[in-house]
Amino acid sequence: MTSTADKLRNVGPKSAAWLRQVGLRTRADLEAAGTVDAFMRVKRAGFKPSMNLLYALEGALLDCHWQEVPHARREQLVAEAEAAIALLPPPRGRPAAGPVTTTHMEQDEAPMPAFFDEPDAQDH
Repeated sequence: MTSTADKLRNVGPKSAAWLRQVGLRTRADLEAAGTVDAFMRVKRAGFKPSMNLLYALEGALLDCHWQEVPHARREQLVAEAEAAIALLPPPRGRPAAGPVTTTHMEQDEAPMPAFFDEPDAQDH
């Protein structure tokens, strides 16, 4: 079987390898999955695709350069992908990040102690 890259416009070797690894080997496979599902399969497999892959897949299905995908359609694809990404579980081995807080020190508070003692002038 020929590779996905040989059949699909906008899909380079790296993207074609990702698609093969998630079971999308032909144009028919991509058409059946659809743009967002194909993108999400790649993402769920642990790869780190950018939104350009999303546009490239849509362009491949429309048989046009990814930059020719209409702006409104690109916005729709991004919204759908972001909604699907939000449903993904947090990465394994790392807890979900908590809220970020900022602590301000008062001017007259003592500085934090150094981790290491300052070297004496004689130590040089």
